[in-house]
Amino acid sequence: MFGIEIVPNTTPDVMIEFSRACEKYGFDNIWVADHFNNRNVYCALETIALNTSRIKIGTGVANPYHTHPAIIASSIATINEISRGRAILGIGAGDESTLQKIGLKRVKPLKYMEESIAIIRNLLAGKKVDFEGEFFHIAGAKLDFNPGRIPIYIGAQGPKMLQLAGKLGDGVLINASHPKNVSLSIHQIKKGIRGRTIEKEPIVCISTCLSIDRDPTIAREVAKTVVGFITAGSSDIVLKDHGIKIKEAKDLKKFIIEEDWTSLKNAVTEQMISSFAIAGDVDEVREKIIELIELGVDQIIVGSPFGSDKLLALKLLKEISSSFRQ
Repeated sequence: MFGIEIVPNTTPDVMIEFSRACEKYGFDNIWVADHFNNRNVYCALETIALNTSRIKIGTGVANPYHTHPAIIASSIATINEISRGRAILGIGAGDESTLQKIGLKRVKPLKYMEESIAIIRNLLAGKKVDFEGEFFHIAGAKLDFNPGRIPIYIGAQGPKMLQLAGKLGDGVLINASHPKNVSLSIHQIKKGIRGRTIEKEPIVCISTCLSIDRDPTIAREVAKTVVGFITAGSSDIVLKDHGIKIKEAKDLKKFIIEEDWTSLKNAVTEQMISSFAIAGDVDEVREKIIELIELGVDQIIVGSPFGSDKLLALKLLKEISSSFRQ
């Protein structure tokens, strides 16, 4: 399966055009990012729902630190009703630096996520919820309408969160591109599956920075800015594991702080691109996707930048996805 990530940083008209193209070219899912500085995720999902008819749509990902689990439940249930049963809830603990910008702390993410998921899952099941946890206290909350069946996919990066996702999620959303990182993530998910009480195993989704073009040089060039941000934000252990010098990452951080985007792009190496993105022409991208699928990935979620021309990128990606459906 193939999904597309949409960051709602464009006008509704642009989102409508792009989501219709995603459906036209046979993609399975649209995942909409949830950040305070962009258009509201649920408003964006409603817009997409009303302008498509088949493609599944979901949050990529909702965050219970800045939105109460009960509000998340009612919001995604409303989107499920509007879309006639096409909604998926992606939920995760989010990025600490982003939360800090609005005065929030990412406290005990494992426990916080576990409590949030329990509340949301019971509300979506139509139950009256009484809950006493470390973070949440719910006294008789219940949705006054039938939300329908909505899968919950858990965004996870670290080993413990990946294990929690394997234990509790209908699906797992992982930000990764390199087979080494994907393999390690799946290993942790499988650890969580051992403690699972739900019979069906979670769907494993990889959200990757992907850039595709008929000219592989252009594809790699377009990927550089995002790769620069990913590299700059990676831990020393991850950098070392991919053969990237710590000083190189520090230089990237400096260029980001200074908003020197030309120097940032010039400092991004081929090793960084191969470690943190999938970039190239149709054959190169297809080869890398095959490698990930063979590791046990169920869905590839195509994240920005896509390429120099996003609609062209969708057409090229259709060539690849069609070969897997035959």
